[in-house]
Formats: sequence, C-alpha cells, structure tokens
Amino acid sequence: MAAGAAASFGLMDKAYFVGRGEILSWVNATLQLSLNKVEEAASGAVQCQLLDMVHPGLVPMHKVNFDAKTEYDMIQNYKIIQDVFNKLRIGKNIEVNKLVKGRPLDNLEFLQWLKRYCDSVNGGIMNENYNPVERRSKGCKERSHKGPNKSTKSLQANRLSSANSADGGALNSNTDLVVNAVNEEHYMEQIQQLSEKIADLKVSVDNTEKERDFYFSKLRDIEILCQRPELEHLPMTKGIRKILYAADAKDSSLPEANEIITRSPGMFSDEAE
Repeated sequence: MAAGAAASFGLMDKAYFVGRGEILSWVNATLQLSLNKVEEAASGAVQCQLLDMVHPGLVPMHKVNFDAKTEYDMIQNYKIIQDVFNKLRIGKNIEVNKLVKGRPLDNLEFLQWLKRYCDSVNGGIMNENYNPVERRSKGCKERSHKGPNKSTKSLQANRLSSANSADGGALNSNTDLVVNAVNEEHYMEQIQQLSEKIADLKVSVDNTEKERDFYFSKLRDIEILCQRPELEHLPMTKGIRKILYAADAKDSSLPEANEIITRSPGMFSDEAE
C-alpha cells in the first residue's frame, strides 16, 4: 500500500477495533518496551521509533526526545512525525493538543492508526534486522554531549535513554501549525471562561428587563385609571399625571404635584368647615 493512501483509514476501519491490550502487546514486542498504558506513549517518541522501524533512515532518531515530559518537549517529537508524514505525503491529521495531554482515547486511536499503517508497509513483514534498543541507544549517544535529563517514571520502567529535546530544524507551513497546538487548549479555556461570563450577563439583563416590564405595567395601569372621565379632572389625578409625564428624569416632580393638589379648591373643605 502506498504511504499516502494509508491516511485514508476511516473510523469504521478494523484498525480502530483493536483493543488496548493488543496495541500495548504489539508496541512492547516490536520496540522491546514495557508500556502499561497507552497514554505512556503521549510524548510521541514511541511513534517516532515505529516510523523509524518501517522507514529506516527517514526518522532523525538523534532528535527524538525519549525523556520528553513537558508539552513543549513533546511537541518537538510530533514535529518530527509531521515532517516524516510530509515526506511520505501522508495526510493524516495529528491531534497534537489532545495527545500531549495524555488522553487515553486519543492516544489509543493514534496507535491504532499507526499499527494499521505499519502493517500495510511491506505487507506487514517486520524487519528482523531492526534493533530497537540499539536505535534508542544510538540516539542517546549522539545527544550525550548535551547532558542527560532526569528520567520520567514511565521511561525509567522502559529503560529508555534520557536526552534533551532538539529543534526539528526548518519546517514547512504544515509543521509550523503544530508549534501552536499547545496554545490552542489555553485559548479554549479562555473562550470557555468568557462564554460563562456572557451567560451570567445575559441572565442579569433578562432579570432587569423582567423587573422593568413589571413596573412599567403598573404605571400603565395607573395611567389608564387616571384617564377615566370621572377621575381625570380631580386634583389627585392631575398630580399623578404630572409625575407620570415629567420629561426631566433628574428632578423630582413630586413638589409640583403636591402644589397642584394643595392649591386645588375643595381639597381641604373639611378644615374650612
């Protein structure tokens, strides 16, 4: 099968029905490792070596960081994978931002795809002359002058060589996109926080509008009552309408309304008697 055609594996391909146990057994047997979980391959170093096995000499193993612990160091490994994919014209999309987070399902799916791809190369016949331990050791020796890093727990169990990550060099436009993958998760968190704030503001606005409509309906009822023929000429009605129709919102109309009521004849007829 051509390398470029391998990326066309659909989600219903039998490759995605291979269980975790089988995937781990395949990886451990192929590369002489002892992975217990698929997320232990989140750094991308394992995937780099699997590609090195099926395409000898294409993967710059001296640049692969088997001790990658930070997301930045992991991304350097995925840049190598992306560069290899570009050389092989493989259009497989690498979800770097999900893989480096150590998400089990995403790492399982990528390893499932990679197993399917490796099986498709040379009819699935393994290179008997390939020595995975020696290849890792060779990469370690070429980086030894930079000094070893502290091994992570998973790589200590696998006896992988410690090393410093190296820049993959000049990358084309596709690999440049991979560099920013680590920032995507941060941006998504910011968007989520802003969305929650917007939702809170919408609730506050809705409550304010409901309260406004409530008091407006009360004022409208008072206005309609004041328009009744038997009430509209009363001093009290005139005072209320003075308040309702006041144009200046800054100054209170209550004093003028009181004056209208006080000066109206007959309002205090009981005192006159």
